[in-house]
Amino acid sequence: MFPVCFMCLARKQYQKYSQSSLQQLLLHPLIFRTTLVLIISYSLFLFCPYHYILLLMNRLSSLLPKKTTNIKTSTSSTTINHRPRHSLSQLSSIFSFFSLKSTSSPETDMTAMNSNNSSSSIHRRQKLKKLVVVMGATGSGKSKLSVDLGTRFFPNSEIVNSDKIQVYRGLDIATNKISMHDRKGVPHHFLGEFDPETEFTPSDFRELAPKTIAQITSRRNLPLIVGGSNSFIYSLLAKRFNSETDVFDESSAINSVSSELRYSCCFLWVDVSLPILNEYLDKRVDEMLDSGMYEELEEYFAREGFAESESASRTGLRKAIGVPEFERYFKKVGLGGGADGSEAEKRLSYEEAVKAIKENTCTLAKRQQEKIQRLKDAGWDLQKIDATEAFRAAMGMTSDSGKRASDIWEKMVVEPSAKIVKRFLMEIWRPILAEYSGRLLTKSVLGSDG
Repeated sequence: MFPVCFMCLARKQYQKYSQSSLQQLLLHPLIFRTTLVLIISYSLFLFCPYHYILLLMNRLSSLLPKKTTNIKTSTSSTTINHRPRHSLSQLSSIFSFFSLKSTSSPETDMTAMNSNNSSSSIHRRQKLKKLVVVMGATGSGKSKLSVDLGTRFFPNSEIVNSDKIQVYRGLDIATNKISMHDRKGVPHHFLGEFDPETEFTPSDFRELAPKTIAQITSRRNLPLIVGGSNSFIYSLLAKRFNSETDVFDESSAINSVSSELRYSCCFLWVDVSLPILNEYLDKRVDEMLDSGMYEELEEYFAREGFAESESASRTGLRKAIGVPEFERYFKKVGLGGGADGSEAEKRLSYEEAVKAIKENTCTLAKRQQEKIQRLKDAGWDLQKIDATEAFRAAMGMTSDSGKRASDIWEKMVVEPSAKIVKRFLMEIWRPILAEYSGRLLTKSVLGSDG
């Protein structure tokens, strides 16, 4: 499309020349090479991981001439002076939509954009902060998808955790934090960084996360906001935010949800059919217990002690599912199982705790799905990625699981998500490339300062 627009612009600019003159002009090496560069560049945007694009565009700059050349038309003695002051290395800098040294907040960026009316449209588009937000219910595969995207399609990505429990240090198994091995080298922020005995609120996340995002973009990396706590996601992104108002409360009007956002966002909603997800979550709790969750919680209570009472307000890590359920268990049977009572009674108490954890986890998943749907109903542009079949295959609900599960995950979750993100990132490049191609033609052929 860009080369076609480019040639149309050339015809419009030089329609005063005869047909033979126009043919000579368009077949001139400069025009031909520039058109070729645009075709190659657009192909790169369609088919290449975008972290390769800037490097390759710098290589392509050699296609443009470095010296001044002249064209003499056959119908006049007019000499058109070419001054190729624009190379693809300059064009590639335009595609860096993140500000190199920007550490400002979204509000500061918007103020600067509005006040600087003399800035070009390209400069204004450079100021936009773009985020990819991976959301979904607990256990739906958000972390796996974000790492897949960050390692295979967008290797300059950094993940900002938006799970309100995983921000605290400790209980890595009970809170299901992604392991260092599974992170595969992708940097993670806000993961196990805060004091587990204090309360880290949505307002705190709204204040601190933009600073981390600014640091990520200053490195020209792509921020991925990943987590299931929709209150954190909303507090970060909503332009209108009131910490005293729960926009997810069913009694609140739908128009209380801010549809205006502080960032330009690509939302990936990883969705799994609730009955399938519930079955998976039950199995995940069993796997967490097999991985040492029981021992981890026993050590935690031995170190931190129990809450003063059941009705006591819980803060920080004590809100995590698994903590109150096993706290009741350990109070009854004692740490190390030293309390009086038969083994049958202790076993029954253990099974009650595990059952409560599974029920509370499934309730959380249902509530998270409802909150995400509320954001969508309020106008948030959420792209739903259905991972149900991948989960069915992974749990052996299909005739051939194993390798088929990974294939389904790849085809139905990873690849569609990567295409959505690529299209989102290209939204800013398309108008820039179209605008710049026109300027490149005009300035190169006419030698105008435009």
